[in-house]
Amino acid sequence: MQKLQLYIQDTRVDLFKDESVSITQTIQNVRDIKKIFTEFTQTFSLPASKTNNKLFKHYYNFDIDGGYDGRNKVSANIELNSIPFKKGFVKLEGVSLKKNKPHTYRVTFFGETINLKDLLGDDDLAALADLNSLSLNYNSGTVQNKLTGSIGNLIVPLITHTKQLFYDSVTHVNGDGNLYYHTGGGNQYHGVGYTDLKYAVRLNKIIEAIESEYNLTFSNDFFKNTSNNAFYDLYMWLHRKKGDVQPATQITKEYAYVLFWTFTGSGTPKFGSVFNALFIASTYVTSPNSIFSHTLTLTPTNFSINYDIQIYRNGALFFQKTNVSGTQTVTDLDFAMSSGNWSVRVGTADVNGITFNAGNVEWEFEGYYNSQFYVETWESGISTTTSGIFVFNITEQIPKMKVIDFLTGIFQMFNLTAYVEDGTIVVRTLDSYYAASSTTWDINEYVDVDTSSVDLALPFREIEFSYQGLGTFLAQQFEQLENIGWGSVDFSLSNAKYDAPEGNYKINLPFEHLQYQRLVDVATGNSTTIQWGWYVNESEEAYYGKPLLFYPIRQTSATPISYLTGTNSHIQLTSYIIPSNSRALSASTSTDNIHFQNEVNEYTDDSTFTGTLFENYYKTYIQDIYNNKRRLTKVKAFLPLKMIYNLKLNDKISLNNNTYIINSVKTDLTTGKSDFELLNVV
Repeated sequence: MQKLQLYIQDTRVDLFKDESVSITQTIQNVRDIKKIFTEFTQTFSLPASKTNNKLFKHYYNFDIDGGYDGRNKVSANIELNSIPFKKGFVKLEGVSLKKNKPHTYRVTFFGETINLKDLLGDDDLAALADLNSLSLNYNSGTVQNKLTGSIGNLIVPLITHTKQLFYDSVTHVNGDGNLYYHTGGGNQYHGVGYTDLKYAVRLNKIIEAIESEYNLTFSNDFFKNTSNNAFYDLYMWLHRKKGDVQPATQITKEYAYVLFWTFTGSGTPKFGSVFNALFIASTYVTSPNSIFSHTLTLTPTNFSINYDIQIYRNGALFFQKTNVSGTQTVTDLDFAMSSGNWSVRVGTADVNGITFNAGNVEWEFEGYYNSQFYVETWESGISTTTSGIFVFNITEQIPKMKVIDFLTGIFQMFNLTAYVEDGTIVVRTLDSYYAASSTTWDINEYVDVDTSSVDLALPFREIEFSYQGLGTFLAQQFEQLENIGWGSVDFSLSNAKYDAPEGNYKINLPFEHLQYQRLVDVATGNSTTIQWGWYVNESEEAYYGKPLLFYPIRQTSATPISYLTGTNSHIQLTSYIIPSNSRALSASTSTDNIHFQNEVNEYTDDSTFTGTLFENYYKTYIQDIYNNKRRLTKVKAFLPLKMIYNLKLNDKISLNNNTYIINSVKTDLTTGKSDFELLNVV
């Protein structure tokens, strides 16, 4: 028997002497292969002792002010025989009473990784303020530089949100999407202009912004490894709304942040900076929940210029006043505060801009705490001036998507697994996790030979891999012709229907999957070096869709294209960035692509790009599951403390001269009794 100690927020809690505490561990389960798991316990009971009542602040008494918040998980750790075993979090489920007196607290322990969803909550990608450090002006010259220059963290790919591009060396019409460049008179001003295009950001920068915003650290096994080209070379197109970046009448209006801070709802406010904005604060209210009124005051230096006021919460527009002038106030009568990341922006279309001197943007709060009246003020610490140039702020243009959904989509895309090690979230592909150095444990002497079973390893007959976003023009045409989604694959045993108890299992990525087009000269039929994406629907209308991921490829000494610099001006470009579903334009360089199915490559018109997501990240695991010799073996074993303490989920198990990998293990931490689900190595 082991002695179990449980610490909640550094307090050792009292346990019932006969309480059974079991912990279940699984890294990826054959019954639900798209989910990432971590250890958790069944709900167990703690006595309502003096120590536990103090820790949980007599939770059963809801009249207590400032009582224990049972809505959130809190830090905890488990020790076995006073040896640290697991770190994680505890969730209070409730209190059981006997004769109207507290008797039992019911709690559940969770592993560290599961807290990621709690930490990220429902925040959108727009809440990742660090991305704005990459923001650039949105004008002809800047877009041209990012379309033609070397591939960096922010680029412009040849993807149009509305205009159809083509290449015709003979017929010319002003203003259309003909990319052929010629210097003759008449109808020569055609091609692509900056307002037809949008920026794209490297996915790795989104990962870094998540780390910064939530104080996380991911390992460099997959995400931050610049040599991992399959991920590092991927970009997200910054497409927040269908069609233009924003209405044409606002293209020249620039917004600037003048105040940025975090209202936590409790404790000390957290100060930060955006675009070099600095902040000055007076005495803070120790419990901002006591605030009963607030007033935001903005005083520009020029009272005759019209400007807009925008207030954002967690990167989303929360409140605005438009076309105002002079001193303006916003009070608690306009909206109520709640916890979150708050920022204030001002903007004007006036070519002279508008200036707010240091201290002229002020947010004041008043309230009582413990009968003490407090006044707290946040104010701008530097002078801020806007101009008539539109800035492409990334947090305002990034697709609407929850941070947790973005991470989940990437995990499913590359079949990743995650666990916490010394405070770092280790992210690896499942194949590399199982291939890593591990221990083989012989459990023959510990097994209960009277209870075991050998079951079918896979409960579903077919696995469907696809993208949710298949609504663009060419992708729709492909699906109608091929009767399957672009880049999708349905995997079954030798393409035969498998007689399984369950139906099909779906892995459906929350991203758009665009089919690109390599242009030919419609006059001659000759191929060009131009590959282009048309982001419209089946009716050839501007389309919103899901967030689009792609690989950029820079073409140099390429087929010249016409870039519109104005209504009656254009220039010739011989270097530009094209979008691609494959990481290279030649399979001899790389076969990596982001299809699940081996599709005909849009640029080369062949099927040599065999490095699909399924082939590179799923095939080994899935084919082993479908192997006719694969079984799910269930056994019970009474493990010694050394094995309980050191067992890892990528370790192997030796039983009856056979080797197994661990599908899951449920262990009673006091008795050592463990229920194993094992998959035989085939």
